[in-house]
Amino acid sequence: MDVINIFLTSDLGESLEDFVHDQRRFTFDQMGPEGPKRLVEGPMWAFVDWVMPELAGLELCRRLRADPRTIDAHVTMVLEEDNPEDRRRALRAGADDYVVGPLTRTAVLDRVLALQSRTSERQATRRYELGALTIDMSSLQARWNETPIVLRPNEFRLLRFLAENPNRVLTREDLIAGLGKREPAIDERTVDVWIGRLRRAIKAAGGGNPLRTVRSLGYVFDLG
Repeated sequence: MDVINIFLTSDLGESLEDFVHDQRRFTFDQMGPEGPKRLVEGPMWAFVDWVMPELAGLELCRRLRADPRTIDAHVTMVLEEDNPEDRRRALRAGADDYVVGPLTRTAVLDRVLALQSRTSERQATRRYELGALTIDMSSLQARWNETPIVLRPNEFRLLRFLAENPNRVLTREDLIAGLGKREPAIDERTVDVWIGRLRRAIKAAGGGNPLRTVRSLGYVFDLG
């Protein structure tokens, strides 16, 4: 049975029982400034509070991205209020998305299950080859002319969606919907942060800049 590890910085992490759904076990644990206290095997989701007693949520987010154990975790920042500037700061610190607290068990599971199910449903095509770009879904690895493109989970999903829609103008709303992030509402400017991360990763792998900005409209993934 696959295990999905869910860590929360709030006390909720200590009080929740495991949950089994569709041959997956979802486990809960509390996480402090030092990150997970136990071995993490399988996908990890981290819900990081904006304010914590010992450390700011933004700093913990940065630490998670710098820690080899948690660099690929899906990080959700739990905001105290729906503040646009706080959302931008969370994303710049490395969060994949955000919610407005306080959290409940139902809210956590709804979010994890929604994205897990969408990810599972889209696994039918295991490998994409578009020019110099290769996306291997079995290994969750993207390459440009055989050079690995180092991506976090959110940017990997974004790259796949773009690769499924090459040479087409996609609005920010298209990209939000394509990644299954309509609920809760996400600031469309968040997409600019995602695109920036993806551009840097592709460039580092020698792919130049195939992501073209179309002023006032959105983005095009140019593939010949």
